[in-house]
Amino acid sequence: MGAGSRIKSLSVKLRAVFLAGVCAGVVSTLAQLLLWWLSGQDALLLLLRDARLTAALLLGSAVLPPPATFDIHVMLAATAIHFMLSMLYAAVLLPLERTSLASSLFIGTAFGVALYFLNLHGFTAIFPWFAEARGGITLAVHAVFGITVMLAYRYSGILR
Repeated sequence: MGAGSRIKSLSVKLRAVFLAGVCAGVVSTLAQLLLWWLSGQDALLLLLRDARLTAALLLGSAVLPPPATFDIHVMLAATAIHFMLSMLYAAVLLPLERTSLASSLFIGTAFGVALYFLNLHGFTAIFPWFAEARGGITLAVHAVFGITVMLAYRYSGILR
């Protein structure tokens, strides 16, 4: 394979990772908002709380104290981190993109559950403030994230 075709292949893979990561980031956020709302929780308040938890990775723990109000700097930092991590995590699944539908669903679910435990139980040793985001809805949404990545790879047509 020549240098030109390797660059083209890399470009195609990067586009696929970008698309899968962004799609999964959006779908999982919308799923989380919906599940919070359906469970009777204040979805906007929890979104603003989680934005502060995430933004603190970049802006520091000073953004953590309540109230969880809208702050453009917090939202921009949280959004940037959310989508960068979404693309990074989507890249991890790229080598598994050519699986059957059943395997894709299984792999996506297993990856999402593993990601939940890594993010909300492992990384809390370094970033303890994420412990308050633990729960069944967050676990389910991580599974939705993994499934969405695998389905985006499968059905986007970019890698075929």
